[in-house]
Amino acid sequence: MEATIIMLEFFKALLDPDLGFLRNALLLGLIGSIPLGAVGTFVVARRISYLAAAIAHSVLGGIGAALYAREVLGWSWLHPMLGALLAALTAAGVIAAVSLRSKQREDAIIGAIWVTGMAVGLLFISRTPGYIDPMAYLFGDILLVTRSDLWIATGVGALIIAILLLWHRQIVAVCFDAEFAAIRGVQADRIYLLLLLLTALTVVTLVSLVGIVLVIALLTLPPAIASLRARSLGQMLICSIVLTACFVLFGLGLSYSLDFPTGPTIILLAALVYLVANGSNRLCAK
Repeated sequence: MEATIIMLEFFKALLDPDLGFLRNALLLGLIGSIPLGAVGTFVVARRISYLAAAIAHSVLGGIGAALYAREVLGWSWLHPMLGALLAALTAAGVIAAVSLRSKQREDAIIGAIWVTGMAVGLLFISRTPGYIDPMAYLFGDILLVTRSDLWIATGVGALIIAILLLWHRQIVAVCFDAEFAAIRGVQADRIYLLLLLLTALTVVTLVSLVGIVLVIALLTLPPAIASLRARSLGQMLICSIVLTACFVLFGLGLSYSLDFPTGPTIILLAALVYLVANGSNRLCAK
C-alpha cells in the first residue's frame, strides 16, 4: 500500500511543469534500458563484466577532459558525454588489442586503464575553473540529465540496436564458443572487439543518471536476474530490458519520494531483487 502511494506521488510529480529534470531522468532511463538490457545480456553471457567495469571507470577521463576543454579552451561544442564516449571507445579498443594481441598480463593492463582513466579525469577536473563535484559523475546526479543527454542517448541506443540486429548471430556464436565460431568462419576477434565497443557505447547512455561507478551494476544485474528463469538468450535479453526499465522507474520513484540519491537507490533496488531471486532459485532447486 505504501509503495503504491509513493509511486502515485512520483507520477503526480512528473506532471509538474517545474520538475522537468525528473521527466528527463525518467526518459533517459527508459531509453537507456534498451541498450543496457540488450548488451548486458551478451556481457554476462560472455563473462566480461570486469572488462566492462574497466571501460566504465575510464569514462571519467573523457568527462574531465571535455569539461576542461569547454571552460579553458572555449570548446563549447564538446559535451561531457561526448568526451565520455570517446574515452570509452578508446579504452575498449586498447583492452581488445591487449586481450587479442599482446603478451602482457591482461588483468594488469585492465587495472592500469581503470585507474589511469579515473586519475586523468580527476586531474582535469581539478584544473577546470569553477566548482565541479566529481561525485556527481561517479555516482550520478538527477540534475545532470539534460535534453542533450536524451538526444545523445537516443542516437547511441539506436546505433547499438542497429548493430545488434545486423550481427546478433555472430555475437551470440562468439559469446558461447569463440573457438568453434572461428572454425565456422566467424571473424571472432572482430566480433569480440565489436562487443567491447558496444559495451563502451552502452555504458555512456546512463552515466549521468546512475554514475560511472554504478552503471556497471545496471549493465550486469538485470541480465543476471533474467538468466535465472530464461530458457533462451532471446528471453534473457527481453527480460533484461524490462527489468532495467522497471528498476529505473521504481528507483526514481523511491528516490524522489524518500529524498534518496537516485543512482544508489536504483542500484540497491536491482541488487535486492537479484539477492531475492537468486535465493528463491536455490531454494526451488533443493
